[in-house]
Amino acid sequence: MQTKHDTVRLPNGVQMPKIGFGTWQSKEGDQAITAVSTALELGYRHIDTAAGYGNEKSVGIAVRNSGIPREEIFVTSKLPNSKRGYYSAFETFKQTMDNLELEYLDLYLIHWPASFHRFQDWEQINLDTWRAMTELYKQGKIKAIGVSNFLPHHLKALMETEVTPMVNQIELNPGCRQLETRAYCQQHGIVVEAWSPLGSGRILNDENLAKIAKKHNKSVAQVCLRWALQINTCPLPKSVTPERIKQNLELFDFSLDQEDLELIDKLPDFGQSGNHPDKVNW
Repeated sequence: MQTKHDTVRLPNGVQMPKIGFGTWQSKEGDQAITAVSTALELGYRHIDTAAGYGNEKSVGIAVRNSGIPREEIFVTSKLPNSKRGYYSAFETFKQTMDNLELEYLDLYLIHWPASFHRFQDWEQINLDTWRAMTELYKQGKIKAIGVSNFLPHHLKALMETEVTPMVNQIELNPGCRQLETRAYCQQHGIVVEAWSPLGSGRILNDENLAKIAKKHNKSVAQVCLRWALQINTCPLPKSVTPERIKQNLELFDFSLDQEDLELIDKLPDFGQSGNHPDKVNW
C-alpha cells in the first residue's frame, strides 16, 4: 500500500520522497517558516525552495527547528537564471548554503535553461553551469543534481556529459500534460517533478475533474495530485493554509481508475502558466 512517505529512487540511488512541499510565493519570514513547519509536522519530508523565491533562510530555519533528523528531510534549491555559468554557479551555491545553514543539499537544480531566443551560445551556457554543479556533486556537497523547465532539446547536450540530470522539474498538471518531455525523461531515466500541479488554480473549476472528484469523494486538488503520482511523477503542491497543506497529502486512500485517466488524457491544454522555457525573458 502506498503511503505519504513513499520515495522514488533517483539514478544514483538516492531516495527522494514522492510528494514535495513547494514554497514558491511563500514570503520570507513568518509566513514561509510557518508553512514549512506545518508541512513537516503533517508528514512532508521533501521541501522545495529556490534562490529566486527569496525564502531560503526561512526554509532553513524551519528545517533546523523541526526536531526531525536532517537525513530524514529532503531539501531542494535552485540556481537562479542571473547566475548561470561556471563560476557564478559556485558562488551562488555557497550563498544558498549560507542562507539555508545546512551542511549539505539533497538536490540542486538549474532553475531555467538558457535558450536560443536570448543567447547564441545557449548550449554552452547550460553546459558550463552543469559542469559546476557536477563538481559540487562529486565533492559531496549535493546528494543529487538536476534541472528545471528543460525541454528535450535543452536536455540533449547534458545527456552526453559525465553525470547526467537525475531530475527535471517541469510545469505539469492535468491541463498541461507535457507528453513529449515526460517521454524523453522516462526514456533517459530522469525523474520528473511537477511544479504547479494544481495549475495555480486554473484547473480547479473544470467540470470533468469535478466529476472525477465527486466519484471518489475527494477534492479536485486531490485528484490532480493523485494523477501526478499515478503517471509516475512527483508533485510539489504549495500552500500557506494548514488545512490545504494537510489535504494535499491525503492521497493514498483512493486511486484513479482507467476511465478517470482516459478522461484526463482527453482534456484540452488549459493549465499552463504561459511561461514557456524558450520564451521567458529571465
